[in-house]
Amino acid sequence: MNLSKVKEILNLPIDIAGLVFFRIAFGLTLLWEVFRYFDHNWIKRYWIDPDFYFTYEGFGWVTPWTGDGMYYHFYLLGLLAFFIAIGFLYRISTILFFLGFSFIFLLDKTNYLNHFYLIILLSFIMIFLPANRAFSVDAYIFPKIKRDWVPSWTLWWLRIQLGIAYFFGGLAKINGDWLQGEPMRKWLSSRTDFPVIGQWFNEEWMVYLFSYGGLFLDLLIFPLLVYRKTRLVAFIVITSFHLMNSQLFGIGIFPWFMIVATFIFFPPEKLRFWKRFKTKKPISFVTSRWALWGLGIYMFFQVTIPLRHFLFDGNVNWTEEGHRFSWHMKLRSKSAKIKFTVIDHETESSKVVKLSKYLTKRQRKKIKTKPDMILQFAHFLAEEAANSGQKISVHVRSRCRLNTRPRADLIDPKVDLTKVKYPFYKKADWILPLEIPLKQ
Repeated sequence: MNLSKVKEILNLPIDIAGLVFFRIAFGLTLLWEVFRYFDHNWIKRYWIDPDFYFTYEGFGWVTPWTGDGMYYHFYLLGLLAFFIAIGFLYRISTILFFLGFSFIFLLDKTNYLNHFYLIILLSFIMIFLPANRAFSVDAYIFPKIKRDWVPSWTLWWLRIQLGIAYFFGGLAKINGDWLQGEPMRKWLSSRTDFPVIGQWFNEEWMVYLFSYGGLFLDLLIFPLLVYRKTRLVAFIVITSFHLMNSQLFGIGIFPWFMIVATFIFFPPEKLRFWKRFKTKKPISFVTSRWALWGLGIYMFFQVTIPLRHFLFDGNVNWTEEGHRFSWHMKLRSKSAKIKFTVIDHETESSKVVKLSKYLTKRQRKKIKTKPDMILQFAHFLAEEAANSGQKISVHVRSRCRLNTRPRADLIDPKVDLTKVKYPFYKKADWILPLEIPLKQ
């Protein structure tokens, strides 16, 4: 298939109802998420209480608003989410929401969630989609923008983005631990009280059914939803899968949003719940070559970024190198005991850092297993000491457990972390390899 044929297919007209449905579902889901952050007091806990933030590399300039600014920020996000749902000032609302939510995301690595990353990507995509040209306040105020038809690439962009999240989530499950039933075995054994099927959660066949079922479902769900003859069965299966996950693991809005979003794989005309504007169906749309190239570049990065961990030796679930932004979702059980030791160069005295002096409970939990956060905090300690006229070394002992293995050192305790930088394109030699096999 040549480029001209691809362009022709992407410009074929389809019913706008699919975009409208997604706009409403996306906006209402975002509004629900904002409400949850107010309801659970997470705004204060995650973005006001901390004294130190684990910022992303290159984004140290992104800092929280002072005073009640973070509350106002979330009020604005809620308002923008509502505007997106009703299609009011749609383009401005999607741009501002994308920027505002990205700001929240970039404040602290501690709060990284795959569904946050997905929200950012989808809100970015929505900026370029004409999802306000029907069943919207904008279409009511400005009748000239009304449309019944849109080019097919607009809906396929959303479908493929969802498919990428599923597929790479499945690809990440192809690792030795998952294929041997861990950590699913551990998770299920703690939920034998689960209604009806919990009585079999200690059975090996159930462990492998969940492990391999999740793997193959993630890998195959996109083509099964795309193919008309398997679409309905695939929808029922993926809906059951997400409902099960929401009850077993309590993973927020993600399963509910993915259930609703799956409707866009059905023919868009099936999602229409309002009358047509009787606009003429075009034979084809004209989309600029540059726009299609931009779409291609976006897709290129979406399928290469999740694979970057193959640039590094070692188990990504252990080293964390290339773990974020790769759709590694609910893959491991990981915990650690950590100790930061500071050595004063002048007096040669040493002391153990009390982490609770600097970090919140959530941050203390996350830093234990994340080498880049460990290094970032070590550099912070060195900078703090330098501001007081001291020169120090920082050594870390992190005794980490991955799934059912015994604890092992994650960080080389002999290395002074103040003298190393985090390498982005090669393996960090101060992160020790995982050499302990999984016990059965």
